[in-house]
Amino acid sequence: MTIQSHFAGVWCPSITPMDHNGKIDLNGLSQHFQRLTAANIDVILLMGSIGEFASLSLEERLMLIREARAMSPLKMVANVSSTCASDVLLMAREAHRAGYDAVMILPPYYYGQTPKQLLSYFRQLGEQLEGKWLVYNFPARTGCDLSPELVATLAAEFPQFTGVKDTVDCQSHTRSMILATRAVRDDFAVLSGYDEYYIPNLLAGGAGIISGLNNVVPELFVRAREAFKQGDLQALRDIQQQIGTGMAIYAIGEDFVTTIKTVVSRKFGYCTGVSRNAGGALNESQRQAIDELFLTKG
Repeated sequence: MTIQSHFAGVWCPSITPMDHNGKIDLNGLSQHFQRLTAANIDVILLMGSIGEFASLSLEERLMLIREARAMSPLKMVANVSSTCASDVLLMAREAHRAGYDAVMILPPYYYGQTPKQLLSYFRQLGEQLEGKWLVYNFPARTGCDLSPELVATLAAEFPQFTGVKDTVDCQSHTRSMILATRAVRDDFAVLSGYDEYYIPNLLAGGAGIISGLNNVVPELFVRAREAFKQGDLQALRDIQQQIGTGMAIYAIGEDFVTTIKTVVSRKFGYCTGVSRNAGGALNESQRQAIDELFLTKG
């Protein structure tokens, strides 16, 4: 990128620690943020997919927005996605008041949306949002795709629209997003939503990564960031292989949220492995598998 985006770098879509009864554990969240801060990542994303935003009540989400901002000096972005636009705007206003650097917003989900509807939706929000905002493209969950052309159109129209998380398991889609937005904005951040695309994203001119593995091994992605700056191709090759090995986490257990929380619990001890996804608790063989991946190998 010609101009470094304010939101470039290594992001962690943070887990939301919970106690054994499934209630939000603010102390656990604070300790998690302290770890991420010490690892020298660039941005914390609050209440992303791994943060279980879809299972949180509006009251819980507003509480997290108010409480979490003071837990770290890092840049922080709040996911304020909802199927109710007034709730999106309410949470966005609260995040702006609390001092978040930006908010992130998914397209409306469940019904699926046409390109015309998506453009209309984000234009309506863009005219009302007070601060910087990013969009979250996750077609596997929303049933619709934010095309590179649509995102570039919005980037040209709204200076406060500052980036996109492209969670599409196809590097060419993200590459096309980079090229389309670069044509209209040098400072627009295109972030990959798949861990193993971090280095390919950088090589293609993208801004960085929003990676679930950063809940467990943020230091690995920080090393990649620094190796890329230094042009250390040998280090990048080695790190890419380590990231590829770590991707096995997403195939263990019933859902990746519970698995990641279980790894954090077993490796660091300041939270439980409890999520709000029913039936996700890992069995003994699955716990052994994550221990072999992330505990016995350091």
